[in-house]
Amino acid sequence: MNLPASGRPARPKKRLGQHFLKDPNTARIVAAGVGGEDVVLEVGPGRGFLTAFLAERARLVHAVEIDPDVLPELRRAVEGHGGVIIHEADALRFDYAALSPLPNRLAANLPYNIASPLVLRLLEEVPSLERMRFMVQLEVAQRMTARPGSKDYGAYTVLVRLLSRPEIVHRVSPRVFDPPPRVRSAVVELERRGDAPEDYSGVKELVVSAFRSRRKRLPNNLPPTLRGRAEEALAALGRGPDTRAEELSPEDFTALHRRLSA
Repeated sequence: MNLPASGRPARPKKRLGQHFLKDPNTARIVAAGVGGEDVVLEVGPGRGFLTAFLAERARLVHAVEIDPDVLPELRRAVEGHGGVIIHEADALRFDYAALSPLPNRLAANLPYNIASPLVLRLLEEVPSLERMRFMVQLEVAQRMTARPGSKDYGAYTVLVRLLSRPEIVHRVSPRVFDPPPRVRSAVVELERRGDAPEDYSGVKELVVSAFRSRRKRLPNNLPPTLRGRAEEALAALGRGPDTRAEELSPEDFTALHRRLSA
């Protein structure tokens, strides 16, 4: 067995948000939908438990791993599978555009400490990813899928839903991980939207400003030059001047930006 120099399997690192998957049924759920024509991106493969499931199904797996201590076990897990390329890199700094061939799917047990920013970055910067299926903390999954007016609904929700259709497809017990996390997890599936705003960066700037303070009226969170126009734009959408950001749907923000930019 090809192990680290200590002769023991690499221990999960809390600073990297590592909770290694060990349950085959959960691995099958995450790998569901992957077929022989797919090029899959996996971030945080760890010891390679899920990677082996993906390698049996996909044409190619790009596995991005930052921890050198798990690489011997990862390589052993996919030994005999020719369609796996291991990239030793920081997933938040990795150049996904340089991958060849480009991935069309993400399937992963995402490291807890980078899951939120990573998912949004992949949606914004890797348009080849048509579908993503991954595990995250249940709290993060609920933020991705929250509805307007709920406590979990915020700027992050709006941005994710402007670019994709998120759905919680399975709730996961802590017992399927090593070590078991102190929180529950969930499998989320995102399907990329074909109708994302043309000026996404402009809508994003508006959304981030609008949620700057949840207690304030939406117009008061915007730059002074836009406040008066924002009230007029909200009125055109059938909303009053006391509207707060969490009351607007992602589509409302797109319409509001369009009117403010006219």
